[in-house]
Amino acid sequence: MNHIAELNIARAQYDLDDRRMAGFMDNLDRINAIAERSPGFVWRLKDDSGNATDLPVMDDPRVVANLTVWETVEDLEHFVFNTAHKRIYDRRGEWFAKMKRMHFVMWRVPVGTTPTLDEALARLDRLNRDGPSDEAFGWERLTNLKLWMSKRCA
Repeated sequence: MNHIAELNIARAQYDLDDRRMAGFMDNLDRINAIAERSPGFVWRLKDDSGNATDLPVMDDPRVVANLTVWETVEDLEHFVFNTAHKRIYDRRGEWFAKMKRMHFVMWRVPVGTTPTLDEALARLDRLNRDGPSDEAFGWERLTNLKLWMSKRCA
């Protein structure tokens, strides 16, 4: 049996302690707590602060990573698009620069597996290099969910 892992990276427009990032940073603990209480949540990458904003990503202090594991992709989709997370997600342009490459990737992991940030970044690189596959994919690969999202997000 497999779970689903996901990595989402973003590059902040400002330093994370800049007042213009407060709308994001002030909600981070709350949104992470919602994720951890959500059905199907298994694990998330954390640093000493309880989130992952202090972990180095791609040698850029403004790049932050969100790496999680969920029981099913439907559980992840529900959290992303049907909780308070969606309100923050909809405001992402206030805080994060538009990225030129894919910045979100999912892949299947055996139950009990905890992916590393290096592994997740390699999956993201694979998606950017080779396109969607069984080893690295995005929402577009999951057509049943895309239909559900289009109904819910319309």
